Formats: sequence, structure tokens, C-alpha cells
Amino acid sequence: MKLSVIIITKNGEPAVRRCLESVAWADEIVVVDSGSTDRTVEICRELGAAVHQTPDWPGYGPQKNRALDRASGDWVFSLDHDEWATPELREEIGRSLAAPGDKAAFVMPRRSSFCGRFMRHSGWWPDHVTRLFRRGAARFSEDAMHERVIVQGPLGSLRHPIMHESVTDLDQMIVKMNSYSSASAAALNRQGHRASLATAMLHGWWAFTRTYFLRLGFLDGREGFMLAVANAQGSYYKYLKLMLLSQGKRDQ
Repeated sequence: MKLSVIIITKNGEPAVRRCLESVAWADEIVVVDSGSTDRTVEICRELGAAVHQTPDWPGYGPQKNRALDRASGDWVFSLDHDEWATPELREEIGRSLAAPGDKAAFVMPRRSSFCGRFMRHSGWWPDHVTRLFRRGAARFSEDAMHERVIVQGPLGSLRHPIMHESVTDLDQMIVKMNSYSSASAAALNRQGHRASLATAMLHGWWAFTRTYFLRLGFLDGREGFMLAVANAQGSYYKYLKLMLLSQGKRDQ
């Protein structure tokens, strides 16, 4: 079975080499880049990936489908540039593809780090994701954020995780929080949702409570508290931005 790895990138120089080297055993690596200004494209080509550059950014789901459309393997393994496959996951993928049976896709856990700590709780573990699938049996949803793989057929499961360096430091956390809250607010606004200051405050409080207490974030030490606060801020600002967007609509 020929395996294609698909990766979307933009300014991923600090992490993309590790990602590509972890899947160098694949038959094909397809990278779709959306305007990197660092050495991302150069590194990808140096490591043998087929790199395709796009002039626009349509969102995560559509961009991953662009990469999927360029893959030629019987099976496709999707990674983000800040993720990587361990040797144990490589072996498990090899065994699964040698005898996949009727499975159309495989779900696997993902272990993510926050400011240098791999989280064991906080809703981050186990974070089951569908990333390995037969080409033609699955596509990504068209969601600009929080895209998912839509599979037609039975699912199997793998035991070993994808590794994910989600947030390296507080600066990156703030940038991500601002970007994600803006994109999420815009999507909710397009769907006709509305918000108020009270809505923003309640969502922020609930995000902290769910992460730190219900999902046992307190067992992740100081990073668990930091993540709970970050989730609260992200949720608060998302609904605050939605409030201002909907207010702008009413004022027009």
C-alpha cells in the first residue's frame, strides 16, 4: 500500500524539519504552503517533499483538501507542521496498512505540549483524531477552523499517539488566542449568532471551570492553570468580538 503524507504550512521553520524527518519513510510527502516568508519551503524541498504554494488562505479544512487532492497514495496520513510521528507509531501504521481489512480510516490519540509540558489532563489527553485514511474514502470538512475528517466506512484505532508541540511559549499562546477568537467570532457572526457582555463573561468562566476542574487541569500543575486561563480568555474574547460584530451589523 502506497502511503502519502500531507502537511499544510505557513512559517513553520522552527518545527517543520522534525515533522518531515519523522515521516521520511512514507512513499510521498505533499506540502501545501500558504505564503511562508521564512525557510519553511526551502526546508521542505531539501527533505524531498513535493511543495505546492497557494496565493490565498481559505481556512484549515479547504487547505487540507487542497493537499489531499495532490496526494497519490492508496492511504493518506495527515499531519500539521508542529506534529510528528514516533517510531512506535510508524511501526503501528505499517502493521495496520499491511492488513487493513475493511477499515476506511484509523483514529489515534494525540499528545500535546503546552509551554514545554506534555499535558495529561485538561481535555488534551487522550485527544483522539482521525488522521490515517484511504484516499477516496474521506475528506476534510470545509470548516475554516476546527476541521474534521469525514469518513465513509468503518473506523479502526491505533494505540500510539501523534506528538504535538501545540504552544511553545506565552507569546505564541497570545497570538493563537487572538487569531482563533477572531476567526471563531467571524464564523459565528456569519451563522447569525449574537452575544452580549454577559455571554462573554459566562463563556469565559465556563471554559476555565471545565478545563481546570471538570477535566482535571489542576493535575497538570502550573501549566494546567495557565491553559485554563488561556481557554477562558480565548472564549471571553471570542464572544466579546462576536458582540461587537453583531452590534456593527445592527448599526448599519
